Amino acid sequence: MMAKRGSAVMLSLVFLVGFVVVAGAANSADKSIPAGTAITTQNWQQYKDFMSVGLQSFFNGQSPFKFGSNFRMVVGPYHHYPVPSVYAANTEKYSGQIKIEALPDGGHVIRDYVAGLPFPNPQAPLRGWKVLVNLWYRFVPWEECEPAWYIYLVDRLGNEHITAGKLSYRRFAHISDPVKPISDPAGPGIDYSEFLGLILPEEAKYTSQLTLYYDNPLKPEDLFVFIPALRRSLRLSAASRCAPVAGSDLTQDDIHTGFNGGIIRWTVKFLGQGQVLALYETDPKVYGIRANYNKFLFPMPAIGQWEVRPVDVIDVRRVPSQQAGYCYGKRVMYIDTETWANLWSDLYDSAGKLWKVQMISHPPGKIPLIGYTSDAGNFIEPIWDLQNAHASTAVSAAPNGETVRNNQDCASYDGVNYTDAARFNTVQALSEIMR
Repeated sequence: MMAKRGSAVMLSLVFLVGFVVVAGAANSADKSIPAGTAITTQNWQQYKDFMSVGLQSFFNGQSPFKFGSNFRMVVGPYHHYPVPSVYAANTEKYSGQIKIEALPDGGHVIRDYVAGLPFPNPQAPLRGWKVLVNLWYRFVPWEECEPAWYIYLVDRLGNEHITAGKLSYRRFAHISDPVKPISDPAGPGIDYSEFLGLILPEEAKYTSQLTLYYDNPLKPEDLFVFIPALRRSLRLSAASRCAPVAGSDLTQDDIHTGFNGGIIRWTVKFLGQGQVLALYETDPKVYGIRANYNKFLFPMPAIGQWEVRPVDVIDVRRVPSQQAGYCYGKRVMYIDTETWANLWSDLYDSAGKLWKVQMISHPPGKIPLIGYTSDAGNFIEPIWDLQNAHASTAVSAAPNGETVRNNQDCASYDGVNYTDAARFNTVQALSEIMR
């Protein structure tokens, strides 16, 4: 009982520290950390303004996960990632026509969105919500494919479990590509499709899930799960957003680079601008190897250097009518203002205590006809459950270095055509899994 009370007190302190960190992050906007700086457990407080609340908890000992005395985070140079030219052109052409509509439950929705970045310079009113919309519609390729992503799970006793699978993520609407139309006729009415199929462990092989997000944001997403033992798929409730993904600590709303919850269910408060440490430049032949993460799955220096990124910090909560029964009381997200990708999430329970910490790294890649960019579908996505001492890391690279490919390069990846929407990205695909 005393141990539980002590843990609760520490987590409450972390929650309170969060308000300081957001203010500190805002104060860090005009500062930086020189390249070559090594951040350690001895000097970390000099750089805490560049850290999320969760990252601070690993340094200050207020979580079950603690960095050792020899831990080092080496800071490297900042990298610019140009916006793809078609996406930039669509932003200029269409962003001015977007309208915002208030919904009866307190949420909001956009109208007349075509393609590109919805809000190039988000400002009040609804500044935080506009940042969330930019995150949701940031540039991504129209196809992302991978024959072997991995999830490593470590429990409180140190036992490790490995899950692996294949994926096909497909954008059918709002496309910004040199040769692809804005709307893909292969998926009418669908905005985005996410297919995940397990290949490990053997007893779970062929278990798959398909999530369909619709072009009309007011239409709830559909989630289907294929169960091999039944030789059929089940349609799950749209309310099951707290269900775990592949037995990990990630929920349905956590995956796909840190936020997968749409735009209409949320009230969003803009907390400020600042800078945070993040990982971008790294080699899949390095970050795909389990040995390059420490015992609680935090990236080791071999994976790459950290860099200081400009962020908008937002507080995201379910609209009041949908809060009951939802897993999180709020999530604080750190959104990169150059790429509009989420870099960190601090996830709080309904009582306001820090529950999970999520880091999202976006290793860049080369997309056919577009070039080298930060959001090519690669990911390093650890999540730490502070209250249950669990840790999970999802990585897009297999131990042999195979990682995500995009667009035309997915037409034949290890002999499989991942651009075949009927095989991977529509309801029909689930009937093809064991054929």
